[in-house]
Amino acid sequence: MGRYVLRRLLQFIPVFLGTTFLIYTMVWAVPGDPFAGKCGERPCPDAFVTVMTERFNLNDPLLVQYVKYLGQLLQGNFGETFSGVPVGQLIVDAYPTTVKLAVVALVIEAVIGISAGLLTGLRGRGFLDNLVLVSTLFLIAIPTFVTGYVLQILLGLRWGIIDPTVSSEAAWGELLVPGFVLGSLSMAYVARLTRTSIAENLRADYVRTAVAKGLPPRRVVGIHLLRNSVIPVITFMGTDLGALMGGAIVTEGVFNIRGIGGLLFRSILTKEGVTVTGVVTLLVIVYLLMNLLVDVLYAVLDPRIRYD
Repeated sequence: MGRYVLRRLLQFIPVFLGTTFLIYTMVWAVPGDPFAGKCGERPCPDAFVTVMTERFNLNDPLLVQYVKYLGQLLQGNFGETFSGVPVGQLIVDAYPTTVKLAVVALVIEAVIGISAGLLTGLRGRGFLDNLVLVSTLFLIAIPTFVTGYVLQILLGLRWGIIDPTVSSEAAWGELLVPGFVLGSLSMAYVARLTRTSIAENLRADYVRTAVAKGLPPRRVVGIHLLRNSVIPVITFMGTDLGALMGGAIVTEGVFNIRGIGGLLFRSILTKEGVTVTGVVTLLVIVYLLMNLLVDVLYAVLDPRIRYD
């Protein structure tokens, strides 16, 4: 296992370099004036443009710019915005809120999605199965911002169950409804994926053997059936954590949550290339680490899998 983890970490190097270079290229190779609108309605003074051009190495070739940026990144320096604010500080202020929101969404989609898929997979066709299929299809068809606005209006403005917007502290309780909105689409996919996997493995030989040996139904389902059926679900959910953090722009906008999504959106609007590059690079790192964690969990869930 140790050699496998080390090998995967070494594989991260070319993936990290390739993705960060593409991100940097797409952000900084876009045609246009990077200083447009930075000085209000009037054009920026030549002295300001000269200083900013030298600070961000804009006169160097793109590859040289990337190498210099990568050198700072490896030292933990994400750079500064055009106004001189450290990008690392912006990320530190916004990232914990988005992580909490993504964790809440992941827990909700895991608990509700796997439970619904398990029940429908075991019971087969019937009222509950049709109800889950229709409900998940409804969640898949409805855009996330529509779900968010409907719950905000009903639960927040009309019935007063929740606050329409999340406070700056972003307590765990305040993030339950936004987390449900953020994870609603993934929850539908998890339920359907679990249902299909359970129904398929229910006819497997190892399940029939466990039943023939007289094992209690709870042990057959919990130890043998669910443990093997949940492997594709773990794969989906492991990679989904990065997607939840990167795709939280709409949800954070609806509930006024000050997280990474809002920071990324504002940076795109104001053309803060350093901030966009830093945030997306951080999301790439999260994706890579979650993929490694999923691969390691394979061996834990399925004893047949061994990494030599």
